[in-house]
Amino acid sequence: MPEIFLPIQQDLPGFNPFFGSWLSQGDINFMVDPGPANTADRLIASMEASGIKRLDYILITHIHIDHGGALFEVLNRYPEASAICHEKGVPHLVDPSRLYEGSLKVLGDLARAYGAPKPVEKERLIPHTACPVHGLKVIETPGHAIHHLSFTYEKRLYAGEAAGNYFIVNGQEYLRPATPTRFFLDVFSKSVDRLLTLEDQPIRYAHVESAEKGHRLLRLFKDQLRLWESVIGECVGEGGRKTDMIRHAVDRLLKEDSRLAAFESMDENTQKRERIFMANSVNGFVGFFEERAKEQRY
Repeated sequence: MPEIFLPIQQDLPGFNPFFGSWLSQGDINFMVDPGPANTADRLIASMEASGIKRLDYILITHIHIDHGGALFEVLNRYPEASAICHEKGVPHLVDPSRLYEGSLKVLGDLARAYGAPKPVEKERLIPHTACPVHGLKVIETPGHAIHHLSFTYEKRLYAGEAAGNYFIVNGQEYLRPATPTRFFLDVFSKSVDRLLTLEDQPIRYAHVESAEKGHRLLRLFKDQLRLWESVIGECVGEGGRKTDMIRHAVDRLLKEDSRLAAFESMDENTQKRERIFMANSVNGFVGFFEERAKEQRY
């Protein structure tokens, strides 16, 4: 079955390449994650330039505004299409106001650059528990978000951010967790284990890259999560201001995590982007440790 990747050009420095959509064509045509609202027109232009005249389904791995923000525009362009998303995400796509407000609080100007999602008609949304597509397996993979899904189809795994973020930088692999607040390490780890029970197959990441052997990268990612737990746990144990703690943890991880070594080969703007997302991910771990400490006190 033919498959193409459509990069979505961004105006943000350091964000190219960063967003894109996987598109599978055959008896059914589906795409995975249409990206931010503000670049919906660019995605649609790429689809039209690629000769996509019919779209049956849009698969939403999670409803964060950088992944599902352009859903309204793509559905509007392809009126025969429906979107499959986690049942918990349906209300937030029908009324995305709270979702966008929360994004503004966490991401600030970055959320404004992504743009505000437009409301989607409920009739165009299919809860993941009612997936009608023969051969499409929907896997609940909470961790990056409570409503996160992964999909397999025709022996390809669309992992979203359940397997972290993976890039090739000057021929070198770069793997980074995506663990924003609220983050629960045990829940995330079980999702990775769930993906490892599947047949080893090519893996498609939400952000740009892919690899032919998914199990290898999933095992690397599990090891990485354990290292981050150890390093960040030590930083939390040392105490201090939260902002300083996060900065110290990011610096340590860049030195001690070999899966981040390609950071040194990135240009300045891409490094700045990665530091932002690393800090968000470390913050998720810090919150996890704080909540665990509270549970142990009571």
